[in-house]
Parts: sequence; C-alpha cells; structure tokens
Amino acid sequence: MSDRFLFWVPTLIWATTWHAILYQLGDVAVLHSVALRFGLASILLFAIARWRGESLLFSRPQHGWLLLTGAVQYGFNYMGTYEAEKQLASGLLAVLFSLMIFTNAIGGALCFGQAISRRFLYSAALGVIGIVLIFWPDIAATRAAPGVLVAVGLGLMAITFASIGNMLTLRLTRRGAPLIPLLAWSMGYGSATLVLIATLSGVQFHLDPRPSYWLSLLYLSAFGSVTAFLLYFKLAQRQGPGRAALTGLVIPPMALLMSALFEGWRPTLVSGLGMMLCLGGLWGATRPVLVAR
Repeated sequence: MSDRFLFWVPTLIWATTWHAILYQLGDVAVLHSVALRFGLASILLFAIARWRGESLLFSRPQHGWLLLTGAVQYGFNYMGTYEAEKQLASGLLAVLFSLMIFTNAIGGALCFGQAISRRFLYSAALGVIGIVLIFWPDIAATRAAPGVLVAVGLGLMAITFASIGNMLTLRLTRRGAPLIPLLAWSMGYGSATLVLIATLSGVQFHLDPRPSYWLSLLYLSAFGSVTAFLLYFKLAQRQGPGRAALTGLVIPPMALLMSALFEGWRPTLVSGLGMMLCLGGLWGATRPVLVAR
C-alpha cells in the first residue's frame, strides 16, 4: 500500500465518523457507547488476527504495556474528548486536536530520534491557522460559555493521552509486537477501562432500540476504529507520528463538507480561506515526500 493510500483512507473515514457519532447520541451513556465501539473493534481485530494466523500471545510484561496503551489511547483520551465536547464547540475541539501534529512530532523526536524540519513546523502551523479560520464563529462564541477553561484543559489532556498512546503503540511495534494483535488487546483494554470508569461513576447502562444507533456503532467499530487505526499506525511506522498526525489538518474541513451534504452547513469566505490554508499546510509539510516519489 502506498503512503498516499495510508494517509487518505483513514482521513476520509475519520472525517465521516463525526457525522456517524450523531446517531450515537441518545439513551446510551457516552462512556458505554465508546466502550461498545472499542469492544466490538477488539473482537473484530482478534478475528482478523486469527484468520491471518497471527499469534495473540504476549508476555505478562507486554500485557502491562498493552493495558497502559489501551487505557491511555482508547480510554482516557476518548473520555477527555467527550467530556470536553460537552462545553466546547466542535470547532475549538478540532483546533485543539490539530495540535497533535506538534505533540506527535515532539514525541517522535524524543522517543525515536526523528528530526523535525522547519518546513514541517511552519506548514503545520499554517494548517492550524486554517482550522482556526474555518471554525472561527464557533470559537468566538465559546469564549463566553461557562466552564470553558476546564473543558480546554480536558481537551489538552486528551491530546496528551492520544500522543502518549501513539508513542506506546509505535514503541511496542518497534520491539516486534505485531500490529493487529497489539491493537486488538489495546482496544479491548481501553473498552474495559471505560466500563470500569462508568461503573465506579454509577453510570447506568441502557440499550438503544434504534437501528441507526447499531448501524453507526458497527461503522465506527469496523471502519472508524479497525480500518482507520490500522492504516494510520502503518503510516506512522513508515513516516513517523508527526507526519501521520497531519490527518488532523484535513479531517475538519472534510467533516464540514460532509456536514454541508447532510446537515445543511454552508461555507463562508473565511471558512473557504481556512480550507485553502489547511491544504496549503498539508502540501508544504509533505512536499519532500511527494516529490521523492
């Protein structure tokens, strides 16, 4: 598979998951919905690994790392994200998560000795400015909302956990752990972490009878979790976590295009300029790789 394929397929999938998540909102608590998502994804990954003849066995110390990875990447990260989303507009959350480009690049430099070029940093910053312009009305409206600082703190915590989870996953693969079994166990542990948090918090479990809930859950599990994360981490293995996180520049504008098609969102001159800056930042950050190919 080409690097372009590994970049664009998870980007397209994650851009559509924002719309799919709308069908998850209802009777089922967020913690339980996300736990179901990653629990089902874990089962699918275990089945794929068995079909491919890959071993699912890990040593006890490795299971400790898998538990930590799952709790951080698929537990605390998503819990912080959804809690932040209760107070923050989706636009500000998109801006916060675009900062993963820098946290992942720093993590790659510290953990794996991967160089960070000035062109990459300048281009990534240009893309983040583009996301700010795209969502500026939402960001401006959020400033007066109560609890914003706490929500921003939760969002930054989620970004930190996501980047740490990225580094832990890549560390395990560099030590010989096969990616599919690794993700199967990690997502299973992440699901268990969310169930434990929900139980300790006294969150009641309810079943949602709507077919749209279960169809969207299947999509989020099979595509938004299994397919997207597999391809994303394959890209991160090839190009490093910083470059893989460039998906964060493209997902927000693509998600808005989905919103324009299905939810009635209409672009403005400012948001159009923001989209151009996002694409320009992506082009600048990846230009050496694309030219070399």
